[in-house]
Amino acid sequence: MVRSIARVLPAGSLWLWLFLGSALAQTTDKLPPAPDYLGEIRRGADGRLVARPEAALAMEAAVPATMVVGPGEKIASITEAAKQARDGDVIEIRPGLYRGQPAVWTQNNLVIRGAGERPVMLADGKNAEGKAIWVVRGGKLRIENIEFRGVRGADLNGAGIRFEKGSLSVRGCAFFDNEIGILTANRSDLSLEVNDSEFGDAPRTPGDLHHLLYVGAIGKFTLRGSRFSNGYLGHLVKSRARENYILYNMLVDGAGGKSSYELEFPNGGVAYVVGNTIGQSAGTDNPRLVSYGADGPKWPENALYMAHNTLINDAYAGTFVNVRTDRMGGDLEVWLLNNLIVGVGDLHKPAQGRFEGNRFAVRHELVEMGGIPLKLTSLSPLRGMVSPPGMAPAMALLPDAEFVFPAGTRRMQPSSLLAPGAFQ
Repeated sequence: MVRSIARVLPAGSLWLWLFLGSALAQTTDKLPPAPDYLGEIRRGADGRLVARPEAALAMEAAVPATMVVGPGEKIASITEAAKQARDGDVIEIRPGLYRGQPAVWTQNNLVIRGAGERPVMLADGKNAEGKAIWVVRGGKLRIENIEFRGVRGADLNGAGIRFEKGSLSVRGCAFFDNEIGILTANRSDLSLEVNDSEFGDAPRTPGDLHHLLYVGAIGKFTLRGSRFSNGYLGHLVKSRARENYILYNMLVDGAGGKSSYELEFPNGGVAYVVGNTIGQSAGTDNPRLVSYGADGPKWPENALYMAHNTLINDAYAGTFVNVRTDRMGGDLEVWLLNNLIVGVGDLHKPAQGRFEGNRFAVRHELVEMGGIPLKLTSLSPLRGMVSPPGMAPAMALLPDAEFVFPAGTRRMQPSSLLAPGAFQ
């Protein structure tokens, strides 16, 4: 290359060209160090350009967008909010009565919550897809502090919430006068958790069964700190789930109720029933409070663990726990431990398992709360007569909480004088 240039440049010019090339090479070698990276350039609130560190930008991206819905807001309709919501959003619903605004939620990582006084979703003759006030068919979704009321469906299965896909958490909600409060699909990858919620006032439809909560054949169902009352012909709680955790609830039909079972597991599965009050009304058409396995097994693992429940029968006769070993098999593991039995009826010893610490009492031996006999008096001779129930395969059976009205739980440490039943 130098030889080619030398042929066309005079001797003086060639010397100058070589000198400048050498100087340029030395200058390039001595460039100043690159400045520290301070972040992306963004325009600030005052209009000036500023550098935003990557960490700050990441934090901004992690903060979910909040959509405020209600009268006077940019989005006033629940139906419209469901169409505009994006994955990761928080939907905040203002207090008020929302008439005939059904919705289908298909997003992931969505939080929908009532702000302040619980907003009411009143069906008012409408529903989503002929199924429910809300249809949930997304990924992970949480619903808090919302009331669902008055839904009817052409198939008589109109639900407050129809849960069809993903995982759903319901907390602090209410479901009244619906054909079904919550109804799920039959998919083993579904997970439902209901906490601190109220279900009641089933429609008085002659000949039809309206369950307050009907869980299909899903993978996992957790019910905690929730209250059920005033059923009609259907069950208070019915679950076909593979795993069931029924903890510290108030499943008491009440004087005006006429539900069938208070709690049913028709396909078995593994069921942990701990710290609940389960009460049957005098007007029931079905004398059984808890039923297990009536439709035969669906899941490979089946067992029933009931500990520290208070079972109340206001009818003239009944069966407190009915286990269908004729359909589930005689080797079914059933544990009935430290349950308090109030009223007339039978509690049968299981063919296989444990049957310890179950005690009978009459109403005047208990302190009433909300008109329900719940707690043994401080001088009851039944205190100190039972032993800690120990561990089941997946959880401890000694209660560490109690139900509180109107819905919820409080932490509780059992005393050395352990009492049978749901309240210490």
